[in-house]
Amino acid sequence: MQTHWPDNHPTVAFGKIGILLVNLGTPDGTDYKSMRRYLKEFLSDQRVIEEPKWKWWPILNGIILQTRPQKSGKAYDAIWNKERNEGPLLTITRSQAEKLAERFAAMELGRPVVVDYAMRYGNPSIKSKIEALAEMGCERLLVLPLYPQYAAATTATVNDAVFDVLKTMRWQPALRTLPPYHDNPAYIDALAASLKSSLAKLDFEPEVILASYHGIPKRYFENGDPYHCHCMKTSRLVREAMGWSADYMRTTFQSRFGPEEWLQPYTDKTVEGLAQSGTKRIAIFNPGFSADCLETLEEIDVENRHIFMEHGGEQFAHLPCLNDSEEGMEMLALLTITELQGWV
Repeated sequence: MQTHWPDNHPTVAFGKIGILLVNLGTPDGTDYKSMRRYLKEFLSDQRVIEEPKWKWWPILNGIILQTRPQKSGKAYDAIWNKERNEGPLLTITRSQAEKLAERFAAMELGRPVVVDYAMRYGNPSIKSKIEALAEMGCERLLVLPLYPQYAAATTATVNDAVFDVLKTMRWQPALRTLPPYHDNPAYIDALAASLKSSLAKLDFEPEVILASYHGIPKRYFENGDPYHCHCMKTSRLVREAMGWSADYMRTTFQSRFGPEEWLQPYTDKTVEGLAQSGTKRIAIFNPGFSADCLETLEEIDVENRHIFMEHGGEQFAHLPCLNDSEEGMEMLALLTITELQGWV
């Protein structure tokens, strides 16, 4: 049956599925203004800093945003993708989206699929990408927050931003979001395969391996955030998959910020303690990060390497995240196909 639209009816694209990969974010540059703009957006999120505005905003605007942009800019500059003039997280996330799109293009899904990527903070924004997907005719949208372990400050704030965009749309796409995948067999298998490959390339055998996750304030955990439980389960499953003991592979937490207590044990203090106690060879991997970024490339591979060597260590290795590796892309494809069931 032919549909007859009025002559003044707007042109409407339809019939497609949109897949949007979302990671934390990256500044547009390492200069003061770019860093300040990025940090202000990030640290103004009340999911990230759970403090009343009256208490936090004077600290943020009066102290932190006056001093931290210079320090963070120097750290970003050390890992910056000079060729593309962008942060490595943006480079890797774009590649993940492109490779996922290639995989779906080769499949018979019965419905056109469009894959894109966005950043929760900075550019490209979630808003701009959802609007672009809708204009392309994506009536259904699957959002993939690229955080294996759920935290309100990561997964939830991505979903918040998505919901905020949909609230402004007259014609909303049907929506699905990727649940935490901290214990998904595809994720554990990918981590194990990546670890075996990375360790085989080392010219030494680590005495201890640390699984270092981004930390959160202990208060968030006590208020009901499942993040700590998810991290510990991931570590246990990886140890079992690798046949390692709890003493050989230990779990730590990094990137604490501010004066209050965060999840422990702290990565930097553990690294220091290991070196002081006579451990000479360690390796660190980051199973809470889907792509290498400032917290892995600079905080772990630079800062913690320096801490270890300074206190008596001799050989240090940072093992890469899954990134856009074959293992990582196979995992993302499996997770995505699972969530698309019934749509394709």
